[in-house]
Amino acid sequence: MSASADKIYFRPFGILRGQDAAQAVESEFALPLAGGPLAFTMLEILRLNRDGLHRRVVRVSDRGSMSRLMGDEALVALTRGRPDIGGLKMNQCHIIGVLNVTPDSFSDGGQFTDVETAVAEGLKMVREGASIIDVGGESTRPGAEPVDVGVEIERVMPVIEALKAQGIDQISIDSRNAAVMSAAISAGATMINDVSALSHDPKSLQVAADSGLPVVLMHAQGEPRSMQNAPSYENVALEVFDYLQARIEACEQAGIVREKIIVDPGIGFGKTLEHNLALLNGLTLLHGFGCPVLLGASRKSFIGRLDGDAEVNKRLPGSLAAAAAGRQQAIQMFRVHDVPEMRQFCAVSEAIDRSAPKF
Repeated sequence: MSASADKIYFRPFGILRGQDAAQAVESEFALPLAGGPLAFTMLEILRLNRDGLHRRVVRVSDRGSMSRLMGDEALVALTRGRPDIGGLKMNQCHIIGVLNVTPDSFSDGGQFTDVETAVAEGLKMVREGASIIDVGGESTRPGAEPVDVGVEIERVMPVIEALKAQGIDQISIDSRNAAVMSAAISAGATMINDVSALSHDPKSLQVAADSGLPVVLMHAQGEPRSMQNAPSYENVALEVFDYLQARIEACEQAGIVREKIIVDPGIGFGKTLEHNLALLNGLTLLHGFGCPVLLGASRKSFIGRLDGDAEVNKRLPGSLAAAAAGRQQAIQMFRVHDVPEMRQFCAVSEAIDRSAPKF
């Protein structure tokens, strides 16, 4: 790596919430993080070059140093409010309910393979507080084999059509295949969620661009069937950032505007326990894109590993702990299996964010 190839990253920390955040911003000791209501008081500047990784910490109150070291564009990306996604305000917590119409997904595989049961579950999740229902017809759990595109379409289309007919407005298609995306859009899907960040199928970028719909770009190392064999990174947080930055640029070149892009670090997709924990500790780095951030840690295997190999249906407390790490870093969207529990978590968390200490 030459000196001209230096890469610079910005990680806000020293997070404040509630009235503390508001007062610190007003006093210019802090800046709003992704538009608020949280604020950050410190900024870690990471410079990667041929000599290695160099760190510098700057106080937000030292605006002169911040301006010189990062520039106005990067500062705006970290602090400005995010545009609405599908009519949803990004200054609050949004729940994406997982609806896998597959026989082999890691948590709910086989539970919703018929249309009537799947639609009933989708309607139930909306009543319980989900903003979006994410319908998937191909398992991407570790070790999963690819599914024929025709089979995937047969699984998701009738469910999406029926949900739409029942008045569900926000439906995401969880797929990495362009033909499935197209079919789902024609059936009424309003968002594309691709675990390959629109890289698996060469036609998917154009399908997404032509649709004008919001897209979720997720990081994954490798294919689902082999991604957990031996995941390896020199610095997982920075490499995830670099990958997502490249995919955002590819999307913009294809005609997808940044205001329609959501990023997801891909917890559990080609990551060890240590990689997942590092990502959960460094989520604020992703706010540098100026995009909403989605966190999908619900019931993931790393939670089981931390609790004596707890079974999938006994990982709710760990899922909420991971969500708490996200909320404390201004993450806006959470993809979950346990909607009512997450709704309660968001309600309490947002109330704390709005509250003021009484003395």
